[in-house]
This record gives sequence, structure tokens and C-alpha cells, in this order.
Amino acid sequence: METVSLKILIIGDSGTGKSSLLLRFVNDTFDPEQSATIGVDFKVKSMAIAGKRLKLSIWDTAGQERFRTLTPSYYRGAQGVILVYDVTERDTFNSLEMWLTELDTYATKKDLVKMLVGNKIDKSGRDVERQEGMQFARRNSMLFIESSAKTRDGVQEAFEELVHKILQTPGLYTTDSAQPSEGFGLSDTNNQTTEGCWCSLT
Repeated sequence: METVSLKILIIGDSGTGKSSLLLRFVNDTFDPEQSATIGVDFKVKSMAIAGKRLKLSIWDTAGQERFRTLTPSYYRGAQGVILVYDVTERDTFNSLEMWLTELDTYATKKDLVKMLVGNKIDKSGRDVERQEGMQFARRNSMLFIESSAKTRDGVQEAFEELVHKILQTPGLYTTDSAQPSEGFGLSDTNNQTTEGCWCSLT
């Protein structure tokens, strides 16, 4: 089985739950006292989808302004990006345009796949409606899903749909049959959630 190495970024404002999403996906854990990322965190997860062995290098970047000088080099070579906002904090949704501008400025693969994630749907006091997220994703040719790192809702689906779309994009990734797989395998069950959608421009 061929091995595909992918670089995925998680970006968005501080406090949107980026690190919690990463920990839920990689380790299936949730820490309600999760501290803010300082600089950049990095985790690796191996999985199998569509007959390919995947090694995902997932970079969790700090959302605070004072760490932004660290960010540009981490965009380099990324095939996918997960852009996160907090559905209970409209300011984090309003910042999405800024994050997309930064992505367009520093990303070296212009056809990289983008996933918009509205996180923290388990919390009360929603400030951004699902339809708003879907419309933003559609305008910007992004995948879209809502999630909760606390309850697991949408987390696995967000990463899996992003990877599926990367694999469907010719020339976006390369294989390395000599590279060993690490970690544990995750079989593709082809039961994608109906909440995940590829929102393309019409």
C-alpha cells in the first residue's frame, strides 16, 4: 500500500478550540482547561483511506497576534487547512476574511483544500448561525462542517472529508512508498456525515 504524506494546518483566532479539535482527532481526548497554544504545536496521525496509507502532519498555530511572525513559514507546502471559528463568538467569525487573506498570501500550493469549521456547538448562546457558515464557505469554495471537540461531533468527519478532497485533487500530493506508517490505522467506512459538504462557487 502506498504511503501519502500530507501537511495540514489548523488556523483561526485564539480561543476557538483549534488545539482541542486536534487532540480530539489524534488522541480522542478533551481537556476543558486546555491552555492557549504558544507558537506552534505539531502532531502526527496515521490512517488509511481509499486504499492509501496516510501520514498526516497536523500543525496547530497560535491565534494570538504576537505569534503571527511565526506563521508564514508554516503555510509552506500545506495541502490542506482547517479554518476554525467559535459559533458563540461572532468576532472569531468576522476574522475569517483576515485569515483567508493570510492564507492566500503565504500558502505555496494555491489549490490547497480549505475546510471551514464552526466549533463549540455544544455551548449555549450561539452567535453565528449554521447558514452563515455555509454561505461563507460557499463564497470561498470551502468545505464546511460544525463541530464540538467536547462531544466529538463533526471532528472525525472534518479531518476525513478534508483528506478525501485532497486525495481527489490531482497534483496536490505525492506518494512515498518507502515511508513507513506510524501510529494506528483508521479504516474508511464511507459513511460521511450529511453535515459535511463541499461548497463550491456557482
